[in-house]
Amino acid sequence: QVQLVESGGGLVQAGGSLRLSCAASGRTFSSYAMGWFRQAPGKDREFVAGVSWSGGNTYYRDSVKGRFTISRDNAKNTVYLQMNSLKPEDTAVYYCAAALGPSVVHITTPGYWGQGTQVTVSS
Repeated sequence: QVQLVESGGGLVQAGGSLRLSCAASGRTFSSYAMGWFRQAPGKDREFVAGVSWSGGNTYYRDSVKGRFTISRDNAKNTVYLQMNSLKPEDTAVYYCAAALGPSVVHITTPGYWGQGTQVTVSS
């Protein structure tokens, strides 16, 4: 089992920045890939970014490339999502997710989810 707790969401103006954090407990953190997903009102949950067990490989959805950066600190059992140049269309509940395997491709089918944190970007 893996428990995930997100923090760092909030209200920000367009063009601003936020950093989300996700603290993990349970299984050995460095044994699995991690990722972030988001769900806007009335829309399906979508993949945002993923990082491999070591942090050496990352993957992003096209709309956030160059603006968002995912990283992890295995010593702190924490994954981060640095979000810059935020746009109103980034408004959503952001969910941390843990994969069942170490590769970044494993995050496409997560095994565990956090409770979510709200990000609101005003225009």
